[in-house]
This record gives sequence, C-alpha cells and structure tokens, in this order.
Amino acid sequence: MVYAFQEESAFRQELFLLAVLSPIAFVLPISPLEKCVLIASLIMVLVVELLNSSVEAAIDRISFDHHDLSKRAKDFGSAAVMLALLIAALLWATICIPIITIL
Repeated sequence: MVYAFQEESAFRQELFLLAVLSPIAFVLPISPLEKCVLIASLIMVLVVELLNSSVEAAIDRISFDHHDLSKRAKDFGSAAVMLALLIAALLWATICIPIITIL
C-alpha cells in the first residue's frame, strides 16, 4: 500500500475520501450496520483501485507497445473502479439523503 500511496494519485484521492468520510459516518445518527456499510463501500473502492493498479503494472511490465487486449484490460480495470465509486456514492446517498431531509 505504501507504493500505491507514493505512485498512484487516484489511490491517494480515494484514501483521502476514506479519511474524510469515515469520521462523518461515525457521527451520523444511523445504525452500526449502516455505518459499516458506508465505510466498507469506501474500502471497496480502495481494493478495486489496487486491483486496477496491479493489472496496469502487469501490462506495462509485459510491454509498452499498444495492443488492443492491453488497452481493453486497462479499460476494464478503470471501469471497475468507476463502478465501485458509483456503488459507494449510491450507498452514501441512500443512507444520507433521508437524514438530510429530516434536518
């Protein structure tokens, strides 16, 4: 994880998101299960980002030549990160919007 923090700007951004939103999850008036779901969704984003970075590193290790399969693998990894972010956003919105409307 140290290498990912040093070399991957997307990982640093997502780690910052976890660092900012986790304390917010703890102070929200929601159940412990909902708190776990919110934090787990952010951790899931980091896991998928690490897997994406692994795929990209392996492809770059093999060759820097442009190849359709290499491009496709990198695009799939990026799409997986985007979907993980979308899932996290949907979970946060689903749990937080009712709280905001009450206030």
